[in-house]
Amino acid sequence: MVFPAVFLKLADWVLYQLLANSCYKAARKMRNYGFFLRSLTLRSSSQQQAASLFPSVTKCDLDNNSRRFDTLVCDIDGVLLRSETFFPYFMLVAFEGGTILRAFLLLLSCSFLWVLDYELKLRVMIFISFCGLRKKDIESVGRAVLPKFYLENLNLQAYEVWSKTTSRVVFTSIPRVMVEGFLHEYMSVNGVVGTELHTVGNRFTGLLSSSGLLVKHKALKEYFGEKKPDVGLGNSNPHDHCFISLCKEAYVVHKEDGRNNESCLMPRDKYPKPLIFHDGRLAFLPTPFATLSMFLWLPFGIVLAIFRILVGICLPYRLAVFWGTLSGVQLRFQGCFPSSNSQHKKGVLYVCTHRTLLDPVFLSTALCKPLTAVTYSLSKMSEMIAPIKTVRLTRDRKQDGETMQKLLSEGDLVVCPEGTTCREPYLLRFSSLFAELADEIVPVAMNAHVSMFYGTTASGLKWLDPIFFLMNPRPSYHVQILGKVPPEFTCAGGRSSFEVANYIQKKLADALGFECTTFTRRDKYLMLAGNEGVVHENKRN
Repeated sequence: MVFPAVFLKLADWVLYQLLANSCYKAARKMRNYGFFLRSLTLRSSSQQQAASLFPSVTKCDLDNNSRRFDTLVCDIDGVLLRSETFFPYFMLVAFEGGTILRAFLLLLSCSFLWVLDYELKLRVMIFISFCGLRKKDIESVGRAVLPKFYLENLNLQAYEVWSKTTSRVVFTSIPRVMVEGFLHEYMSVNGVVGTELHTVGNRFTGLLSSSGLLVKHKALKEYFGEKKPDVGLGNSNPHDHCFISLCKEAYVVHKEDGRNNESCLMPRDKYPKPLIFHDGRLAFLPTPFATLSMFLWLPFGIVLAIFRILVGICLPYRLAVFWGTLSGVQLRFQGCFPSSNSQHKKGVLYVCTHRTLLDPVFLSTALCKPLTAVTYSLSKMSEMIAPIKTVRLTRDRKQDGETMQKLLSEGDLVVCPEGTTCREPYLLRFSSLFAELADEIVPVAMNAHVSMFYGTTASGLKWLDPIFFLMNPRPSYHVQILGKVPPEFTCAGGRSSFEVANYIQKKLADALGFECTTFTRRDKYLMLAGNEGVVHENKRN
């Protein structure tokens, strides 16, 4: 009887600490931070008065050539980024670096985060997102996943001031590990001072280090000493005004401008560095509402993906197109069906751009005839659910050439000479092996669009790639057959295999409006996954 009594007392104490103290703190927040009309009005007016102390960032003289030598300090949250909250980026860490359960817990925390002040809110999101995760997983997310979303949400007005300076230092209360990779790789920052997280071994505990949450104006004084930075950018928060008041010149980035002003939107052609490779499954910025929509869709998406897979495997081509279209899959076909030359005993070699593992499947469906696809790495699951014949290559040029020659003698063959997928409007360097094997070459420009999940990954589970693609509400594929390559542009016409490969790459890029690059599969995997993307034969899938 003693143990139940002790247990009840302990439970009573825990409930008191969690509920009574939490309610007390919540009441204080509601009183102090404007849930009454009067305090809300006073707070809004005080922020407006504080904001008027510093001019808007639009008033900064960008035509002054001497400003190129200035030192600039700013925050990434609310200044360089247009996002009103950093919640979506913590959600990306939780989902991509952790698990879907961790992401769901972070979504549930939205029910009480609005009551907390900024510091406590940040601590809660850090704990849920980071607790127990490995350092290398978070570094991978910061390097391969987050930069895409940061670039899409850059504030153009703030970046124009940023680009006019040569010395830039970012001070932020956001965990340094979340922003440092992006700022060094894409923004050419000179220094990043952020909140440090506590670790045990190679894992995060979800707690802050002994230095606590970064206080920007104190960190600035420690970093520069008596020297004043030339330009400071801040937001309309009074705490930021204390930070930028330590600079010779100070400008404010207003939230209203970032949210409603189209002049703040960063176009792709003005990115500080082209975005060619990125990883992760989520294709949208996971705001609370968007994340809730994803979780509500998830059960239907899984059932729909299974249905679409069964349709592709079991039904004839025309029925598969019909039922696939009814389920939401959009297939657009453009071009003419290539005619086979009766003088050649070999099949037709289709050379495709590589967007997902389903490229050969959608080409076969568009042509309404069976094809054989060759690939460098394919999971057992993908082989099982593939409605067409798939053959693995070994990366041995001589052996792969013999394999493809044999397959061409049996029928039509599909090859993706990029060797790996690319999500952005760029084409990777084409391998020239295919050009040595056939004279009847048909380039096929393929492009895929998704709204919720990416159907490719560099560091995740590849056998889930087709499933994630088919889980999208309305995935689409555009198949454009460009016609056979003229004989004078083939190896039989006196061209080298490299010239043929470059010619076809350029032709496909022009058809899609893409840009040609010299990047390879190795470059992609070294950047996104830290390896060369080689699957060793002694490792079973």
